[in-house]
Amino acid sequence: MDYTTSLSIPQGLAVCYSGFRDGQRPGDVYPSYEQVKEDLEIIKNHWNYIRLYSCDQHARTVLEVIRNEQLPLGVMLGAYLDGEASNPNCPWGGDFSDEQISINKKKNSEEVETLILWANQYKDIVIALAVGNESCVDWSGNMVPVENMIAHVRKAKAETEQPITFCENYVPWLTKLAPLVEELDFISIHTYPLWENKTIEASLAHTQENYRQVSEKYLDKVVVITEAGWATDANGRGFPKSHANVVFQKMYYDALCQWTTENTILTFVFEAFDEPWKGSQDPCEPEKHWGLYYEDRNPKMALADSPGYKR
Repeated sequence: MDYTTSLSIPQGLAVCYSGFRDGQRPGDVYPSYEQVKEDLEIIKNHWNYIRLYSCDQHARTVLEVIRNEQLPLGVMLGAYLDGEASNPNCPWGGDFSDEQISINKKKNSEEVETLILWANQYKDIVIALAVGNESCVDWSGNMVPVENMIAHVRKAKAETEQPITFCENYVPWLTKLAPLVEELDFISIHTYPLWENKTIEASLAHTQENYRQVSEKYLDKVVVITEAGWATDANGRGFPKSHANVVFQKMYYDALCQWTTENTILTFVFEAFDEPWKGSQDPCEPEKHWGLYYEDRNPKMALADSPGYKR
């Protein structure tokens, strides 16, 4: 299905963006206006759209920079939802007391209210809304029951004009998320061949199969890829260290972009810049190394010929 006609979003390239640098992290130290401006000046050379994950201080700065500097970037604005149910299947801890769940529900309600507010304040910039991220997959540490997700989506949909989605790993779309699909304007899937121990040779075929499974199950819905990427370093936990390098990242990125462009599949590549704050203290922690740019804003091999590359 052609998303350009179904969603009224012009065809273009897209990337996930989180601008937290060394010494910064969500809820603590945020990137400055000038740092965000520097990032977006880089991003606009390659991509038309960016995806943001939450309605926090960082997202507000991004929206302000785009408007003030008149940058040609559209935004998929996201609401980050905390856990509204305990999940013993989460490897890194997903158990909440009743009191904490109550607090989380209140915070989530406020987050959705902010999503609505900013979607209406920045109608010229915000192209779509994502109510939640990876909140229903079996291993989620911020589990939100499907019926709760439906309520959040209905709230946002009633008070905004942009198309609405929920961003999730491809697997739950094939099972438990069927009731949610009816509420959404489009489906957003995440596909990571590397996390499923696929070789670089099998990587694109795996992503294509993930997309095919979901799109064929919901023939009347547009399917967008909101995360797909390849890490450039690893510590051997989750997938072999030898599979994570800049050469393989370039191979996957090039193949992914060619396939999605030829088939007009809106795809937010994961991600623009390395995020040193993520994961453990191990410098080889893979969560830190998915960027197409290093944390110092120099491009990796996939974008080595980009403007501003310091040789």
